[in-house]
Amino acid sequence: MARHRNIRTMNYDEEYDGYDDVYGHSVEDDYASSPSMQHFLYDRSQEHQMSAYMQSDIPEEDELVSDESKNGNDVGAPSRIPPLGELEQAQLYSCLDLLRDRMGDALSEQAGIDAILACNFDAEKALDQLLKTSVASSLSKSTKIITKSKPAPAIQVEKIRGSEVRDGKTPVKVVSAKKVVATGFSLPPTSTDASSSAYRQPAKQESAVEETSRQLGCLRTPGATPRSTSPADREAIATPKSQARTRESRVDVASEYVKERSGTKALLNLVVVGHVDAGKSTLMGHMLFRLGQVSSKQMHKYEQESKKLGKQSFMYAWVLDETGEERSRGITMDVAQSQFETESKSITLLDAPGHRDFIPNMIFGAAQADVALLVVDATTGEFETGFESGGQTREHALLVRSLGVSQLGVVVNKLDMVGWSRDRFNEIVARLGAFLKQAGYKEQDVFYVPVSGLTGENLTVLDEPKLTEWYSGPTLLQAIDKFRPPERPLNRPARLVISDIFKSVGGSSGCCLAGRLESGMMQTGDKLLIMPLNEMIQIKNIAINEVSKGSCFAGDQVVLTVSGADLSDVSLGSVLCDPSQPVKVTSRIQARIVIFNIDIPITTGYPVVIHYQSLSEAATISKLIAQIHKSTGEVVRKRPRCLTKQTSGLVEIEISRPICMELYKDYRELGRFMIRANGTTIAAGLVTGIL
Repeated sequence: MARHRNIRTMNYDEEYDGYDDVYGHSVEDDYASSPSMQHFLYDRSQEHQMSAYMQSDIPEEDELVSDESKNGNDVGAPSRIPPLGELEQAQLYSCLDLLRDRMGDALSEQAGIDAILACNFDAEKALDQLLKTSVASSLSKSTKIITKSKPAPAIQVEKIRGSEVRDGKTPVKVVSAKKVVATGFSLPPTSTDASSSAYRQPAKQESAVEETSRQLGCLRTPGATPRSTSPADREAIATPKSQARTRESRVDVASEYVKERSGTKALLNLVVVGHVDAGKSTLMGHMLFRLGQVSSKQMHKYEQESKKLGKQSFMYAWVLDETGEERSRGITMDVAQSQFETESKSITLLDAPGHRDFIPNMIFGAAQADVALLVVDATTGEFETGFESGGQTREHALLVRSLGVSQLGVVVNKLDMVGWSRDRFNEIVARLGAFLKQAGYKEQDVFYVPVSGLTGENLTVLDEPKLTEWYSGPTLLQAIDKFRPPERPLNRPARLVISDIFKSVGGSSGCCLAGRLESGMMQTGDKLLIMPLNEMIQIKNIAINEVSKGSCFAGDQVVLTVSGADLSDVSLGSVLCDPSQPVKVTSRIQARIVIFNIDIPITTGYPVVIHYQSLSEAATISKLIAQIHKSTGEVVRKRPRCLTKQTSGLVEIEISRPICMELYKDYRELGRFMIRANGTTIAAGLVTGIL
């Protein structure tokens, strides 16, 4: 006997007879049983009718067409266009494209054609007519739904003065949306007050019809593209106004600034630039020693250590050059930061590197500065080397001006090496003056001071007889005190670009984020958004010049101790911003660029490197839109084949990865960038559009 049963000839009903009480029996229903084999076998003796499986009330195509024609949405029928001339047809299709861009899928093509013809090819009037019709129909259709569900946001309309109520209806006035269109490519300056008022209040040109249509989904929100809208933007749009209140609605930033800083000196961020070996670090290190920022004991230590390396003349430079590599090579490699005070100013000193290999670090330091000192070497031959083509004197002056610094002090250093020669000083002033005027500096915003960084002459005291014979101007410290502090965008949303990240000391949890607060204010306990990481953090402590503060304002160099952020996730160049008004994240921008003295023209597909704040990102010039006049902004040529030296143009730039950027008209400090290629700076740019 086989171990296995013959399954093919088995009668399942007989085999499992008596097991009905176990299999197929339902506890809840005694008449329910599992299906047997007969349920799954097709019985040809029974006549199956296919009509039993079909619906009897399927509407015919004619009925569907008639229903749609009754509703006025004849989708399948072609649009009826009366006979028109070529010019009128072009006007018709142009107006149709404009209406599709504004209304999207809500636009019926036949209704659009009828409205355009009725309004005599006036797109704005046709749009207003269609919006009135669509809003009225949408409101009438959704009245029952709105009354049953939660109340929709109230649509505010303006009553016509002097009108009477007839039949229970109040006439309303519909204000047409008239937006101001900017012509050309000029960037008009926006004052802080104007920008802050525009930020605190909604735009007055928003029409009631457009607002109603947007609530009903008839219009798309302009500029809300997946590329330019970050997750934080979408969250902010969906947040109710009662929850998305900005800082300006809770705190009057201007009054808080006056309250906390009224009795203090004005803050000024000063960057020191110039050709390599011009004596920048020695000059500023000696000044810090003269002002008491460095003790005599520490200075004696630097002197002894520099003697051992055979570099005794670098002892003052070691005040700012702290790393071993900088001291061994004798050059500044990174931006050194220090503080000192003048009679009326509190100065944050930024000592930028002069070597051409560290231009990106210099750009980062200049981007944080309000004013600048350009140090030149008066020694015969050295000034010419730095000033001629290939030297950093010209490049640094152009970079600083392109990054928004308009006040410049020229420090003629090492004048003692040429016997305090007045002729040499006048020669340098004449050559630099002509160049700086061409670069965009005003004569009243530039001053010249002769000094000696090694001996300390004319830094804080003027007592050299050979110099006093022909120079009676201010000392370097007095000249720095005459710099005017810029206006701070206090009432703008908070923005801080992270320039350094390190662990907090003292055993406290969290990490420290350093950077310059570009706009707005921050307070201890504030919750901020890190972009493009899109994570929330909370401020635990604010330190300015290693002193804990309760708040900080635009222009402050701060160190924030925060919680809620992981050091491994946060990167340099990330932006701390107000969650209700987050910074934009994009990888494609439109920019107005000014091209410097280049050898190879810029064409479509030209690979470049974008230097933006502390970031350096690979990018490509993806499109040349127009060549424009450098002064007036008028279009010289549309779609040029290339952009040559000393020209200006409007271009589109594709960045290798999404980064945080702002428009120049909204945030001047965050709307500037530099373009470099093959180790040289080729252009400066202003962000005019985020695509």
